[in-house]
Amino acid sequence: MVTPTEQEHAKKAFGWAARDSSGVLSPFKFSRRETGERDVTFKVLYCGICHSDLHMVKNEWGFSTYPLVPGHEIVGVVTEVGSKVQKFSVGDKVGVGCMVGSCTTCDSCSNNLENYCPKMILTYGAKYIDGTTTYGGYSDTMVADEHFVVRIPDNLPLDGAAPLLCAGITTYSPLRYFGLDKPGMHVGVVGLGGLGHVAVKFAKAMGVKVTVISTSPTKKEEAIEHLHADSFLVSRDQDQMQAATGTMDGIIDTVSAFHSLLPLIGLLKSHGKLVMVGAPEKPLELPVFPLIMGRKIVAGSGIGGMKETQEMIDFAAKHNVTADIEVIPIDYLNTAMERLVKADVRYRFVIDIGNTLKPTS
Repeated sequence: MVTPTEQEHAKKAFGWAARDSSGVLSPFKFSRRETGERDVTFKVLYCGICHSDLHMVKNEWGFSTYPLVPGHEIVGVVTEVGSKVQKFSVGDKVGVGCMVGSCTTCDSCSNNLENYCPKMILTYGAKYIDGTTTYGGYSDTMVADEHFVVRIPDNLPLDGAAPLLCAGITTYSPLRYFGLDKPGMHVGVVGLGGLGHVAVKFAKAMGVKVTVISTSPTKKEEAIEHLHADSFLVSRDQDQMQAATGTMDGIIDTVSAFHSLLPLIGLLKSHGKLVMVGAPEKPLELPVFPLIMGRKIVAGSGIGGMKETQEMIDFAAKHNVTADIEVIPIDYLNTAMERLVKADVRYRFVIDIGNTLKPTS
């Protein structure tokens, strides 16, 4: 635990926090640790609002602790580095995603898969190795071990890059791991929200044929004209779904609401893979017979390790992949959360921390 003496030497920080599960956030003063020998400290300029921030603020997953400073799509500029930091210098553009620590010794950590470490430490709402609570990016400054910091290439705009640290790696990783990244393959993307629109962009950049699958016919023009998907299926239209049966090598399912998997499994070719990256609160039904008949796989995937996250950001820079965002001032935060509940955003809110978060706000 932090001693009073250590607390006196901690950095003053300011952000917005939830005090309880009501969903309301308000200004909050707290402390960050001093820059350790392997730490990178950076001024936060932008932070994306992820749907999981909303779940955590309202304690919908049951493990939130308060006060809670959300935010795990954090980008900014380095202001200080520890004496043993090797990868970063003052002035570098950097980011922190969903995790800030892991055990470093387990099989997952040894294979650059810190995201699957049993002792992985979340960027906010968790206990850090020193016993303190982790606070996220709805704040003016961030301190993190350099291993969990990503370099943002100069040609990527910081505001559009921020959501890639969660939504980007969440969709990039399964495309790579499950081999759905080969030119000419046909991949479906279920849901055209914060995760889905980035999945479309990455798959297209990999040379894959992409079909967007949505309950909303009104999203067809957006999917085809703006995001350059190759085709669009209305999942409630049985004729459309029937016509597409057995045509897809894989599907990335980004939907976090309860929905039927049977129609999606039907879209897969034999040996096809349905990968779940959304997190519905209630269990989904899994029909086994259609899996057996086509040797099909239903799998899950969660963010990615640090090596792959850096690879994803570099790929995004090379192929000009950024999230479609609505930049907001910090004072608009509670309204943005209300709109997020209604999916009224295209496609990711990003808070302009650098220009709008002031200790008096």
